[in-house]
Amino acid sequence: MNKLIGILGGTFDPIHYGHLRPALDIMQQVGLSEVRFTPNRIPPHRETPKLSDLQRSELVELAISDTPGFVLDGRELQRDGPSYMVDTLQSLKDDFPEDALCLMMGMDAFNGLQQWHRWNSLLELSHIIVTTRPEVEMAEFAMQDPISSVLTDDPQRLLQRPAGQILLQSVTQLDISASQIRSYLSAGRSTQYLLPETVREKLEQAYAE
Repeated sequence: MNKLIGILGGTFDPIHYGHLRPALDIMQQVGLSEVRFTPNRIPPHRETPKLSDLQRSELVELAISDTPGFVLDGRELQRDGPSYMVDTLQSLKDDFPEDALCLMMGMDAFNGLQQWHRWNSLLELSHIIVTTRPEVEMAEFAMQDPISSVLTDDPQRLLQRPAGQILLQSVTQLDISASQIRSYLSAGRSTQYLLPETVREKLEQAYAE
């Protein structure tokens, strides 16, 4: 195994500091070589994004351009059908067979993991890094085997095998949501300090058109 690669999927509708700061925390604290931001094309468990595929991709690229190790991965935007993470991880494993993939998600998403398509296969293809929040408790299913046996708070465990560990990782908590940003834009309110300036300028221009 050569390196750890972080995978952060989402609609990024739009991307904001609530995505970016925790991703940077994880990259630095866990020792990821890179984080691949992977916008969904057709999210299976959420409403269709308001921004187009091209807009969301461009905004992600703007947001991460100054951060070494942050990479835009557009493979889900190029694939027909629902954007199932298990398919994305298999595609990434084909591209990076010698590296360990680390799927990154918040505790809310992790608590709904059993609703994901072929969720059991995720741990065959990658580790999972779950960002913890004091006010969100872990779901009951995670307290039982086989999940409980692979939970850890030690990043070094990710280096000991190519997949299958679940790391609980504390990160900077920023209470920002994409829906909040869209609401502000629709109401003509400023989104300053919620997302990078380059993203904010392009986004506000798009909403003004």
